[in-house]
Amino acid sequence: MMNGAESLARTLLAQEVEVCFSNPGTSEMHFVAALDKVDGMRCILGLFEGVATGAADAYYRMADKPACTLLHLGPGLANGLANLHNAKKAGSGIVNVVGEHARHHIAHNAPLTSDIRGVATPMSAWVKTSESAKTVAHDGALAVHAARQAPGQIATLILPADTAWEEGSGIDTTPFTGQRSAVASEVIEQVAQALQRPGKTALLLGGIGVREPALNWVGKIAARTGCAVLSEYNTPRLQRGAGRVITRRIPYAVDAAVAMLKDFDQIILVGAKHPVAFFAYPDKPSVLTAPQTQVMALADASQDIVQALSDLADRLQATALPAVGVADYQHTDLPTGALEPMGIGRLLAALIPEGAVVVDESVSTGRGFDLPTTHARPHDWLNVMGGAIGFGMPGAVGAAVGAPGRPVILLEGDGSGMYTLQALWTMARENLNVKVLVFANRAYQILRGELKNVGAGTPGKNATDMLTLDRPNLDWVALAKGHGVPGRQATDLTSLAQAFQAALAEEGPFLIEVLM
Repeated sequence: MMNGAESLARTLLAQEVEVCFSNPGTSEMHFVAALDKVDGMRCILGLFEGVATGAADAYYRMADKPACTLLHLGPGLANGLANLHNAKKAGSGIVNVVGEHARHHIAHNAPLTSDIRGVATPMSAWVKTSESAKTVAHDGALAVHAARQAPGQIATLILPADTAWEEGSGIDTTPFTGQRSAVASEVIEQVAQALQRPGKTALLLGGIGVREPALNWVGKIAARTGCAVLSEYNTPRLQRGAGRVITRRIPYAVDAAVAMLKDFDQIILVGAKHPVAFFAYPDKPSVLTAPQTQVMALADASQDIVQALSDLADRLQATALPAVGVADYQHTDLPTGALEPMGIGRLLAALIPEGAVVVDESVSTGRGFDLPTTHARPHDWLNVMGGAIGFGMPGAVGAAVGAPGRPVILLEGDGSGMYTLQALWTMARENLNVKVLVFANRAYQILRGELKNVGAGTPGKNATDMLTLDRPNLDWVALAKGHGVPGRQATDLTSLAQAFQAALAEEGPFLIEVLM
């Protein structure tokens, strides 16, 4: 007999869901047992649900297919919500399998009884509770199909324990038939005419618009029209470095962003949204474009961006043109001296291996890394899409699993790293090739600037205590060792280069505490 849990596990595999990031409990034990019987599903344990959900986000960005998570009831799902928020903003497809009490037990209002649907709905595009073991397989297939809807969605399947242990229906192999929607020919024509009008125009890229297939067409369009090429401040997976068309990232800071955008007569959105400030500030605009700038869309993140750009290049007779703005590799000497952002950026430019995946949650320290790494070896760059900190550590896990054989470099702030520190243990257990650089300024440094930006005055003792990470100082090398990851400290650019080179020469995880 194949019970509901096994029929679900086999259905997930049949739908090409091959990785399960898990943190299960009692209600999920039959699904755990089913995964023991099913060859081909890689099960990866996270010691906190936010590790599982953050890893699933980055996995999708690199593998272009969803993983599933296995979470325990409403509280377990709630623990993973911050990184599900990030995944939603990234357009990442994830199938959450969330255990529920057996249906006859729910009426007794046991301690862990909760409104799982209510918890799931804000972060999920699709939520369903299986009503019977006979429907579990079909429900699982529907969940995967929902997760794969472009650009990627979060689907949450709630699995009552009795639907997992009762006899199931077998495997659902219904194929996924969805595809990205085409951009209408009249939109292509409108954008083509706009690009040929006098004035200063920019293409603003987001979603898969910052990956190489799209960037190649963007470079040809820029060659024909002279338009600028911009990208959103945060992108799910930016392909950059030598051989890729260079994008200028809109700054985080409002004043810098407004200054960058103020002179454009037209901005054309390609998988991007109208640029707005992260937060409201006194006497500063929420919308970053100038009032006179016309903003129009070629394609949103769910549409066939690559084909739209190809059609646009064809309409502009740019197909045969060589792309402009392509980065060449520029050798960078290793910098020396004190640790500061631009020096660290030059060091990264010199040492990032070809094909590396950079996961960036470096927050304040990393804002200066863009320019010096523009001409590094080709690599992918993953940002925190939703702004909820705690993505970096799990994201590095998911990127390593989703892109096997490629080195992963995590740029992490010390404050944000503490949110999902448990991911270090998963890196060690799975022997993932992740090199972690923790920028230890021993403060929520970004908030010091934000306190000033919102006009809240000079911090006193209470405010300072809420913005600093001292008394005691965090010991990241000791924390890493306690989770099974070797590490060392760097106190200047020379020692950082030595530690980073040694880490890159070995397989497996390694952490460097960069004492700012």
